[in-house]
This record gives sequence, structure tokens and C-alpha cells, in this order.
Amino acid sequence: MALHEQSVGKTDEWFTPPSVFEALDTHFDMDVAHPGYDIVNWVPATWLLTKKEDGLVHPWTGFVWMNPPFGPRNGITPWLEKFVQHGNGIALTPDRTSAPWFQEFVWGVDLILFVSPKIRFIDRNGNPGKSPAQGTALCALGELGCQSLRNAQVNGLGIVLEPRCTVAKGAW
Repeated sequence: MALHEQSVGKTDEWFTPPSVFEALDTHFDMDVAHPGYDIVNWVPATWLLTKKEDGLVHPWTGFVWMNPPFGPRNGITPWLEKFVQHGNGIALTPDRTSAPWFQEFVWGVDLILFVSPKIRFIDRNGNPGKSPAQGTALCALGELGCQSLRNAQVNGLGIVLEPRCTVAKGAW
């Protein structure tokens, strides 16, 4: 669940559209930051963790989907730390490549798909946003995550890049 700065009379909750999951062509064991089945019923995941279950506290199992609350400055960091520690899944993040959290996090993933064009996220009423303010990246850990990002690239969702660095992977 991506959170964006709230404007007067506008929502700050935006959800990943079905087209992203169609492009990934995969099934997840768990969505670790799900808004609730009554709001979003198209995430292909067996288990859903909502705010009530608190994905930062609840244990994760299997292949996970993570579109965490972006929240305030660096609010995404604890989610990214847990994602890297878990080591198996796909995380949706803003593509803020100059942000310190992105610079640190990117070296802990196996593949990154920079989404193009920008995702038109879905609001609480099921309507796509008019003009995305920012781009997004999908970050994969593990074999199934990497294959899913390659599927997405073939299906036209963006371009896949592999981080390479001399620093030890998983420095988090």
C-alpha cells in the first residue's frame, strides 16, 4: 500500500493495480502489507497481513509481496530491512535513487525492475490516479522473485537491472 503526501480532499492511500500482478505472472505466499480484502481483492497471495496483523511484527513465510506504507521520510526503511532479512519476494518502492535508504537498500537485492511508464495506482474506490507523481521500482530477492521480474520485463512493465557492487551483499 503506497502512501503519498495528502492533498486537501485527496486520499493518501494508493494500491497496486492488477496489471502489475498480471505482468509478474506469479503467485505469492504472503502479502505482508495488504489493505484488506474488502478494499483490494486482486493480489495473488495465499495469506494477507493487514494493519491489524502488523507486517513489521508478524513473521513472514514463503514468497512475499510487499507494497509497504511509504509514510513519512524514511518510513519505508524498517520494511526494507525486514524484506532483505526475509530474503524471498518482491518489494515495490519509490524509485528515489538518490535517497539514502534507496542507496543502502539496492545493494541487498538480486534484481530491480524500473517500471515504465509510471504506475497509475488505484484509490480506495477502485479508480486509477490521474498523474503519478513518482516512479516505482520492483525489487526481487530469491529465484522466484527474479523470474517474476524477468516475466514483467517481457510483458512490458519496465527494464530489469542487476545491482553489482564490490561491497558485501546484505550489508543491512
